[in-house]
Amino acid sequence: MANTVTPFLMFEGSAEEAMTLYASTFSGCQVDEIDYYGAGELGREGTVKQATLIVGGLTIMCTDSPIPHDFSFTPSMSLFVDCTSDAELEQAFERLSAGGEVLMPLDDYGFSQRFGWVNDRFGVSWQLNLAK
Repeated sequence: MANTVTPFLMFEGSAEEAMTLYASTFSGCQVDEIDYYGAGELGREGTVKQATLIVGGLTIMCTDSPIPHDFSFTPSMSLFVDCTSDAELEQAFERLSAGGEVLMPLDDYGFSQRFGWVNDRFGVSWQLNLAK
């Protein structure tokens, strides 16, 4: 049996920028630990070797891949966030959709009175819901 399951986001040189966006978007969100590639290591010096981000009590691991790859994030794997107010929901939607893609605009979809789904500019998919 697995002891823990931790979401892992692999970026290509933009992990720190993405974590900074997330920390400024969600109250209580913070970069917990960050370790950078140094000179002579596998990854480009100064990029994120490994970091942990805490969002809503969930620990998410982040890295900048040292190896080029032909894949990225997909909306079939997303982070679902229950927001506590309309203002929080709208701010998160605005910040995360800036430079990204709106998959479902903020609206009443029957299963939620206020819900929106976006891919941020880094390709990470976010489902944003107003918790009632």
